[in-house]
Amino acid sequence: MVNMHDAKSRLSRLVASIASGKEREVIIAVNGRPAARLVPLAEHRRPKWGLLEGKIEIPDNIDQLNPEIEAMFNGGRD
Repeated sequence: MVNMHDAKSRLSRLVASIASGKEREVIIAVNGRPAARLVPLAEHRRPKWGLLEGKIEIPDNIDQLNPEIEAMFNGGRD
């Protein structure tokens, strides 16, 4: 547990400890009472390109005009 004054003056070091995994969490106290918790963010995962490669087929004419879809985009107008 770290008091608010120490947390303000040591914020960079506290964040570095969390980011490196040295600390799992830091509790910040106000007047000796826990008030906040500093924890690492959940890992951000990027989409994996090619995940469906070999599992689906995309037809060669996929970009060909389709009147039904065009009508949906135009509100049913031709």
